[in-house]
Amino acid sequence: SPLRPNCRAEERLFLWIGINQAPASTIDNPVIRHIADLASRASLRDTAGYGAGLRKFHLFCDIFSIPERERLPASFNLLHSFALWAVTDPDPLDPVFADGTTFEPVSVKAARKYLSAVRAWHLAQGWPPPLSDHDNDRIHWSLRGLANIQHSKRSRPPRPPVTLPMLTAIKTSLRLDDSFDACIWAICACAFWGMMRFGEATVQARHAFDGARHLKRSDSIFAHDLDGHPYARLDLPSAKTAKPGETQSVFLNEQGSLCPLAALRNLAKVVPAGADDPLFSWRDTKGEIRPMTKNAALRRINAITMAWGWGTTFGHSFRIGGASFFLAKKVDPEIVRMAGRWRSLAYETYVR
Repeated sequence: SPLRPNCRAEERLFLWIGINQAPASTIDNPVIRHIADLASRASLRDTAGYGAGLRKFHLFCDIFSIPERERLPASFNLLHSFALWAVTDPDPLDPVFADGTTFEPVSVKAARKYLSAVRAWHLAQGWPPPLSDHDNDRIHWSLRGLANIQHSKRSRPPRPPVTLPMLTAIKTSLRLDDSFDACIWAICACAFWGMMRFGEATVQARHAFDGARHLKRSDSIFAHDLDGHPYARLDLPSAKTAKPGETQSVFLNEQGSLCPLAALRNLAKVVPAGADDPLFSWRDTKGEIRPMTKNAALRRINAITMAWGWGTTFGHSFRIGGASFFLAKKVDPEIVRMAGRWRSLAYETYVR
């Protein structure tokens, strides 16, 4: 949007604007207005952190088609809804969440920082704080409830990993000459061996594909290492732990009958596509290229794992399984951390 130019995170509070005119906060004098602008920019030290929260707010507004005129100034109803969305980690088995709505869940603490970011944006743009004390109390009441839900989820048994027998069963149950199944298998193989987040290989909805954020066919490169061994490199345009504009790479090598390189080559053969088309895509009955959505992929995978008696898996189960496999093979934990693109030792909680 022209209202939100591409700029550094710390500049968003000041350069991202709304379509409504804020009331005057100074006398009509250019010198005084300039001083007010200087003072506003110097009021905060960590504007980059606020910029991240502001980006999340507009992502929420885009997902739920909130008109620009309602974003600034924002109402209590909108900000309450934003807080609820920001913290919710939907249960994939709950039919209410089966409509493909995008979620990027964060902690309650992070959501409160997001609300502070929106408040700072209002002040920087010349608007009064959007929430009253009563409004804040109502939102904090909801966040406390969601915090209790998060705590109950953490106390549940950890999510199961995908294992090699499960991966074999998935491949055996798929028709690799079918475009949809070929795409499913390529996702499974790459997510396991590349320790990928499932959201890096899928999209939330068909029309949510964005070449600037999601893998395209041109982002998949085949080559040989210094010893002559073949490998594939997937260059992620955007990743959870990457800085804005930073590319992260997933490296894949040959893995016998469950080889991700063979899965990618088969996908390219069964689903020919252009360089700018989604990497993990299939063709519908009309012959149109469609990106694989997360819900559709999990439905197909879970139908197989449940039929084999393993029950339900989750997208993250592939990442957990890959990390557990390599650590069980005595691969240096630091190499596993780097290959899985973890910035901390959080991956240790995934070991099964």
